[in-house]
This record gives sequence, structure tokens and C-alpha cells, in this order.
Amino acid sequence: MGTDTIKKYEKEFLLGLYERMFLIREFEEQVKFLFLEGVMPGTIHQCQGQEATAVGVCTALNNDDFITSTHRPHGHALAKGVSPESMLIELFGGVTGCCKGKGGSMHIGDVDKGMLPAIAIVGGGIPLATGMGLAFKMKKTPQVVATFFGDGATSEGAFHEGINMAAIWDLPVVFVCENNFYGASTHVNKVTRLKCIADRAAGYGIRGETVDGNDVLAVYEAAQTAVQECRDGKGPVLLELETYRITGHSRRDACQYQPKEERERWKNNEPIGAFGRVLVTRDDVDEGDLEAIRSQVEQTVVSAIKVGRSAPEPTVADLLTDVYA
Repeated sequence: MGTDTIKKYEKEFLLGLYERMFLIREFEEQVKFLFLEGVMPGTIHQCQGQEATAVGVCTALNNDDFITSTHRPHGHALAKGVSPESMLIELFGGVTGCCKGKGGSMHIGDVDKGMLPAIAIVGGGIPLATGMGLAFKMKKTPQVVATFFGDGATSEGAFHEGINMAAIWDLPVVFVCENNFYGASTHVNKVTRLKCIADRAAGYGIRGETVDGNDVLAVYEAAQTAVQECRDGKGPVLLELETYRITGHSRRDACQYQPKEERERWKNNEPIGAFGRVLVTRDDVDEGDLEAIRSQVEQTVVSAIKVGRSAPEPTVADLLTDVYA
């Protein structure tokens, strides 16, 4: 992420990227504390350190485009426009949450915002994205679907079947691999001989690209190109976004499998700090602008937590709603 690249964009656009990334980080940090306090039910898989992948890809999509997500979905949801308030109500189990309190963390989403409720099964969202891409093509709409998954999912059968089907039918699907180098606690080099997961694209006759997933502008530009290719009938595309989670796989994970030096190196290059350092090299942006954004976002999340805590819970009768035979 260089100063030349940062000059190509309007100030408001860049600050918008920073705001959305910081919203994800603040949301995740506050949710972590709520779980540690024992006031929130269920479990969580968080994405601190991976904010640029969600924001970069979703910024390249239109409102009527869709995404599918994983067991680590909070960042994707916020980046696609699901409100912090509706998500926190959902996490507290409230009936007015984005999934009526029935989804929780690992199944969060909002179809009206273009996000299929997340799927916790590793690789489970991939074939659904392929099916959605087929529907878009058959309906002759210009829509695109981006499906997020981790490096571990690329060893699942669903990945190979979904991407192959999308390839043979030229479907408008962007396959987004968030390669954080660990499938739970297993390093990616223990499960594949390829240095780049994007190289797997060649096996299906489609284009693959490896991108610095901590550089939000690099992700945005790569996603923008991939999305346009899909709209032009030249998809699908496999994007590998190299990133790193600076938190555990789940809330009980102390990350003992991550070497200390590796962890420190990635923490020093986490996307929000890195983007902020480049932003202030512009003549029209200073640290005060960033602090104002951070302050506003913190207030937004605090307010959303208050609403989430007081939201009404589902009733027994709600067990019989949204059920299809």
C-alpha cells in the first residue's frame, strides 16, 4: 500500500474504508469482552486482523450482489451492510435480531442486505454460492456472488465440486479464500504442497490471483476486477487473500500453535494500523480525522450493545415459525 495508490482515491472513500474496518475491529473486541463476562450465549469465532478482506471485497460489490460466509462471519456481515444493532440483538438471542434470534453468531446474516445467513460447516457456503451464480445466469441478471472461506476449506470436496461447476458454466462467482495460514490450529503447509492456494485455479481453467489481504486497497482493486469479469461473463475467479487472525480460532483458543515471532510480525502489519499510517501521508488527512472516526464508531457499538441487551427474547411459539415442511 503506497502513497501513490492512496492519492488515486477521494478522501471520503478512503475514510469510509477505514471506518468500516474499525467498526469490525471494535465490534469484535466488545463482543469478546461480553462473552468473557458470560452475558452472551453460544460461542464465537472472531476475525480481528482480517478486516481488510471483508471490507475490500464487499466494497467492490453492489447492494444487490450477494455473499456467503463462514463460522467467522461478523466482519463479512458488517462489511455488507448488516447493522451492528441487529447483529448484537441476534448475538444476545433477541427476537428482533437479523435472524430473529435463531441464528446466533455462526449463522448471522440478512438476505435484504445481500448476505445469506452464514454457514458454519467448513466449505458449506461454496456450493450454495455456485447455485446462486447459476440462478443469476439463468435469470440473466447482472448480479455477482462472492463466497468467503478459509484455507482449510480448499481441501474439502465442496470446494472442488463448487468451483468446478462454476467454471464449466462460466458462473458469476468470486471465490474468496481468506488464507490466514491456519485451519483451526493446523498450518496450511501441512495440508497442501502448493505455495499459493490461488494456483489451484489452473486445475479448473479459471483465473486465480494471490493478494496481500492486509492491504484493503489491494483487496478492493483485485475484487473490483474479479467482479467485473464475472459481470462480463468471464468468471468465475479465485482470489486468495493472505491475512492473519490476531485472535484465537474460537473464544477458548490461546493460540499456542502460532510462533511468537510470526504472531508479532503480523500484528505489526495488521490492516487498520497499516492503512491509517498511509492515510495520514495525504495532505488532507491527519490523525484527528482518524480519531474522530474511532470515537464515533465506539459510540455506535456501545449504543448497539445497550439495544441488544434489552431486546425481547423469542417465545416458545416462535419455535413453530419459519419452519418449512
